[in-house]
Amino acid sequence: MSISQDQVVSIHYTLRDDAGEVIDRSAAGEPLAYLHGHGNLIPGLERELTGRKPGDRLQVKIAPGEGYGDYDQGLVQRVARRALKGIADVRVGMRLQTHTPQGPRAVTVTQVSGDLVTLDGNHPLAGKNLNFEVEVAAVRPATEEELAHGHVHGAGGHHH
Repeated sequence: MSISQDQVVSIHYTLRDDAGEVIDRSAAGEPLAYLHGHGNLIPGLERELTGRKPGDRLQVKIAPGEGYGDYDQGLVQRVARRALKGIADVRVGMRLQTHTPQGPRAVTVTQVSGDLVTLDGNHPLAGKNLNFEVEVAAVRPATEEELAHGHVHGAGGHHH
């Protein structure tokens, strides 16, 4: 069975940056299961997997536009440390939740300089090429419940 809309696909993957550093990978021996065609993976990787079959191995480079988007300087802001009340020890690398007119957004502290804190609302992988090594482990039709919920249940998936 080849990968198409509404199939549950299990993949083993390793994700590297352009320098070859491993950014993420599926758990040892445990493939990641996802529902194909429902936005559970970045668009470029889903497109590359369409039509593949169990046992297929592929190496793909996904450009930022089909990954986590281009880096947007407009999502970087400097705020006074006092604006982060309730956070005692603000450090570079911390991930925080902020409230914006568009709803909650995750930000990363990228600089602390005196009383000013720089917050970056870009996804940590925005603007980066994503280099995937993927092996398709299994493909099966989704259940009606999985289709209704938009994600996989059971092994490799998750429950809400």
